[in-house]
Amino acid sequence: MGLLLPGCRGHKPFHACVDEADCKVDPYITRATQIEYPRIRQCGTTGADWATIRPVTLADREEPEYWNLTLEEVIQLALAQSQVIRDLGGAMLRAPSTVRTWWDPALIETNPRFGVEAALSAFDAQFSTSVFGEKNDKALNNEFFGGGTRLLQQDAAVFQTQITKRAATGTELIFRHNTDYDANNAPSNRFPSAWNVNLETEMRHPLLQGSGLLYNRIAGPTRVPGVYGGVLIARINTDVELAQFELAVRNLVSNLENAYWDLYFAYRDLDAKKAARDASLETWRRIHALYQAGRRGGEAEKEAQAREQFFRFQEEVENGLVGRLFEGTRTDNGSRGGTFRASGGVHVTERRLRLLMGLPPSDGRLLRPQDEPVTAPIYFDWEDITRQSIVRRVELRRSRWQVRRRELEWIASRNHLLPRLDAVGRYRWRGFGHDLLNSDSRGKEPFDNAYANLTGGDFQEWQLGLELTMPIGYRRAFSSARHAQLQLSRSRALLQEQEHYVIHDVADAVAEMERARVVSQTTYNRLDAASAQLAAVTAAYEADKAPLNLLLDGQRRHADAASRHYRALAEYAIAVKNVHFAKGTLLDYDGVLLSEGPWQEQAYRDAAAKGRFRGRRVAMNYASARAPIVSRGAYRQGVTSDRSSVGTSWEFDEPATEPWQPDTPAESSPKQPDDSHIQTISFQAGELRPLPTTAGNE
Repeated sequence: MGLLLPGCRGHKPFHACVDEADCKVDPYITRATQIEYPRIRQCGTTGADWATIRPVTLADREEPEYWNLTLEEVIQLALAQSQVIRDLGGAMLRAPSTVRTWWDPALIETNPRFGVEAALSAFDAQFSTSVFGEKNDKALNNEFFGGGTRLLQQDAAVFQTQITKRAATGTELIFRHNTDYDANNAPSNRFPSAWNVNLETEMRHPLLQGSGLLYNRIAGPTRVPGVYGGVLIARINTDVELAQFELAVRNLVSNLENAYWDLYFAYRDLDAKKAARDASLETWRRIHALYQAGRRGGEAEKEAQAREQFFRFQEEVENGLVGRLFEGTRTDNGSRGGTFRASGGVHVTERRLRLLMGLPPSDGRLLRPQDEPVTAPIYFDWEDITRQSIVRRVELRRSRWQVRRRELEWIASRNHLLPRLDAVGRYRWRGFGHDLLNSDSRGKEPFDNAYANLTGGDFQEWQLGLELTMPIGYRRAFSSARHAQLQLSRSRALLQEQEHYVIHDVADAVAEMERARVVSQTTYNRLDAASAQLAAVTAAYEADKAPLNLLLDGQRRHADAASRHYRALAEYAIAVKNVHFAKGTLLDYDGVLLSEGPWQEQAYRDAAAKGRFRGRRVAMNYASARAPIVSRGAYRQGVTSDRSSVGTSWEFDEPATEPWQPDTPAESSPKQPDDSHIQTISFQAGELRPLPTTAGNE
């Protein structure tokens, strides 16, 4: 025990340096512990290139140049510059790995472990070959054959080649070619050297566990319960990623509309504050003139009161122009589509919109909304939009893919409850000879040529049999089946609860839209009354029939009523958008379609070249009573004729066999865009379109 004690001692105790001269730091350690910058190939726009123009600040006195943009142009420019799907939640810097890009669907499709091609590659034919040579020189204890010790000297070589193919039914087909060479000094050998060759075919077909197209398309060639990576599972993974990509694009479009109407309100709010400031400045100037002349109405307290009102509005104008860094309207800030939050400030809101559009912080122009919000009443049919939301919400479609995946996994897990019973068959042709190939052989000797002996067919062997493997108790198989069943039950319960949440989202969105519509009418009436009050009070004050307090109060009330009215208009525009967000038609509402990007040009040329070697096309029917149905058909995207929700008779449980046609519109809207405004996103390939330099400028 004492011998082990020295091995339990700790490291040498650390002593801090008392003087710098006592600290002798190894320069290699210093170099190794430094923080360094990675060396990469710069392939994009650097921050320095974007920061060539300083942002507009409150110190700038010159009138800026305005870039008037419609909402359609904002969405088009943003999607053209959105290889990375931007958001306002800070995930781009905090967790960049969670940010969606247009490469994500292609990454899932080409994943070497879980992609569709990876799943199909498990059934590719595999070619393998090996060549080994050896030299043996040893003594043998060979008393039975003459006594004493015999020296064995041997030259040997083994050459093996095989092709293995696994079929979709689980059948494994093998074709082997074995060749071995043996030359030794054994006295009993007829030939000093000889060749053995054989051709062998083998088939192994599972009869119970692992058998059938259904299991192999779900699980692939695996014998491990709970590990399923077949082509159907890989295809569902791709569909889930496509739904994730669509969800990110939808959130981006929603945030673009939010930022657009935020900027609209910021401009209108600034106009209202400027009008109030100019009115208060005129009032202050008049009272200040009376104050300097010492006349009635120019008392010191009145002059100070008018001056305080002016600087109060001046402060609001400055804050309304620049703004403060408060969170604006964005998705999931109280409601799924985004609850309107008037953070105020033209410059801050404009830079936020530039961030979402992929523009630099400043380019010498200020973005300015050109569209006006909807003021006409819009009505949705409740029964129609609830049914439509259950079908078209991308979160529900993503969850349905997950449920279908769990259903397929449960089917595959039950297959492992069967024993492994394989039917095995082998057939072999053999050949033996002194030479491997002998072109001069004329059959004088029966074994002078191994390949001639092989092709003669004199030596043929076959083997048929059954091979059974089964665990006693099936503990792992039962656990896997139960786990898959619980996963399926959990996924179905989550889907049902998500549908419940979606209905509540639609109800909240419709109620909020109706509230915003009614409030916008009320605020208009309030603004009209405030304008009439201000005009009457101004006339009475000029006639010396109303006090100054009443005039200043009227100016404040009018400015507040104008700001509240423009806020209500922005809330109504966002509320209408949120209804489409809640029922899953926001991309259709804004004219955005998703499509796959083009392949490389060489791929099209290769496909055309291979197509010329094909024969006449043969129609094949893959339908089967046991074939797993994964998809109900293509997801039909479309733009309505009036940017409104439309009724549809299509139900989720019915396969998509006919092209979708819209029924009677369920709402009315003042906008009537045509299909030429559709914006298409390519999510696998493509190039960025350059930003406009002159188009859209004021």
